[in-house]
Amino acid sequence: MLSGIDWLLAHVPDDSGIIHPLIALAFALLLHLAAAGCARFIGPRLQPRAQVMGPAFALRLRAMLRYGISALMIGIAAAFWPHDSVGHLVLGIGLGLSVALLAVYALRTLAIPRWAVLPLALLLFLSIVSGTSGGLAPVGAMLDTVGISLGKRRITLLGLLSIAATCVALFALVRLANRLIGRSIDHTQGFDPTQKLLAQKLAAIAVIVAAFFIGVDLLGIDLTAFAVFSGALGLAVGFGLQKTFGNLIAGIILLMDRSIKPGDVIVVGDSFGWVNKIGVRAVSVITRDGKEHLIPNENLMTQEVENWSYSNRNVRVRIPVGISYDCDLALAQSLMRQAALDCRRVLREPEPNVWLIGFGDSRVDHEILVWISDPEGGVSNVKSDVLNRLWHLFKDNGIIIPYPQRVIHAAPVRPASPGPDLSSTS
Repeated sequence: MLSGIDWLLAHVPDDSGIIHPLIALAFALLLHLAAAGCARFIGPRLQPRAQVMGPAFALRLRAMLRYGISALMIGIAAAFWPHDSVGHLVLGIGLGLSVALLAVYALRTLAIPRWAVLPLALLLFLSIVSGTSGGLAPVGAMLDTVGISLGKRRITLLGLLSIAATCVALFALVRLANRLIGRSIDHTQGFDPTQKLLAQKLAAIAVIVAAFFIGVDLLGIDLTAFAVFSGALGLAVGFGLQKTFGNLIAGIILLMDRSIKPGDVIVVGDSFGWVNKIGVRAVSVITRDGKEHLIPNENLMTQEVENWSYSNRNVRVRIPVGISYDCDLALAQSLMRQAALDCRRVLREPEPNVWLIGFGDSRVDHEILVWISDPEGGVSNVKSDVLNRLWHLFKDNGIIIPYPQRVIHAAPVRPASPGPDLSSTS
């Protein structure tokens, strides 16, 4: 490749300073088009495997391949192009654009906001362009001269850019590490869903702690400077964030003892629904109305909680029914059992039962007892289904559902006795 570029540059006229940059520009465009063709060919073959990393990664896979291959090919061309020339600078600009766009797509895949992605991409572009046009030292020296002094410390533009770039890069690495660790834990065969969730939470905490110390080391922050304030700051944080840490520890305990797991149907106070997610601070409970209640983890440790699926997912539903005293009890009870068995969600084992529970003022009270194994699907809709079927069965077989009646006995009216004649006077 070196001999080809040298031969090409040797056979173009040297009397015009624009010829070599135009050749470099055309070369960069051709390499980018070749990279786009390679990405179009390779992308569809890698996309099924990329679904493991999430839909956002699979959606941006072709763009990342295009700019990644383009950066690789232009970088190789820039390495062989004669240095200290305008054509080398043109290739450097093309390389910087490819790397910056690759960083934008990769960071956006990790759900990093644009306001944090764009400055990092710009910093990468400037670093690569300055590296191809004389090195980073002049640019770094220029950025280091711009700043202000606060006491004995000087804050420079170079330092702020370094801090911002380090924070964004570490944030992206934490997101990527959590995603990779989460995917690997999800595909582990030896853990149940609760143990997988606990492992993901502990791994996320470990990754964040490691990223913090790596960032402190990269930025050269001297932690001994905070030794004087560490005691008071720790005490203040302890009082201010004790609820947060309490909820964190409570969430870990809930996952360890497996008393509440994602998918369980629970009742906490007035909240009834199934557990969607156990977070760092709160448990997400989705009700049958589609509302999502966020219950602090500490409340689940200190309050009484009904877990309908703790050891067994089967739940018994009671359906009250009343019939007339004039009806055939055996037939009515048989129809009640049939209506329960016709319901799709009612279990056959344990089988439904019909109990006579009392004699009311105007009806014979019964209770249909059925079992379901999917309480997260709702309880009232099971009652509605059974009662709707029972209504038609009662209509077809002449079973009467009574309504309250009252018999009023009116006493006979007695004639009023005549009173004294007050009109006469003595």
